[in-house]
Amino acid sequence: MNRSKKVRLLVVLSSLIALSGCRNLIPHDAPSLLFSGFRQSDILGIVAGFGTTFAAVPDLLAMLRRRSSEGMNPRMAAIIGIFQIIWAYYGLLIVSLPVVLWNLVGVLVNALSVGAYLYFLRKEAASPAQVAGGK
Repeated sequence: MNRSKKVRLLVVLSSLIALSGCRNLIPHDAPSLLFSGFRQSDILGIVAGFGTTFAAVPDLLAMLRRRSSEGMNPRMAAIIGIFQIIWAYYGLLIVSLPVVLWNLVGVLVNALSVGAYLYFLRKEAASPAQVAGGK
C-alpha cells in the first residue's frame, strides 16, 4: 500500500472512530424532515441550494460537448463530494429538508461529473494518438 492510500485510510478510520462516540450526531426528529411546514427560511434555502447545486452543471455539459476530460479537476470534485455528504448529514441533524435534498442532488451531479471524467480519461488513454491529433 503506498503512502497516499495509507494516509487516506488513517483519516477515514480516525474520522469514523471520532464519529462513533458522538451520540448527538444522530438525528432525533427525522420524521419531521418530510412533514414539517415550510418556513420562510426553508424557501430561501431552496433557492440558495438550487444555485449552489447546479453551479457545476455548465462544466459537466462542457466536458460532455468536448468529449474530453480536459479542464476537470478530480481532486476538487472529490473534496466537494465529501463536503456535500457532510452537509446532507448536517441537514439531517438540524432537520432541514432543503439542506438535505440539495446536497443529495449535488452529490448526484458531482458523481455524474466524476463518472464522465473517468470515462473520457479511459477513452483518452486508450487512444492517445487520436487525442494528440485533435480527433
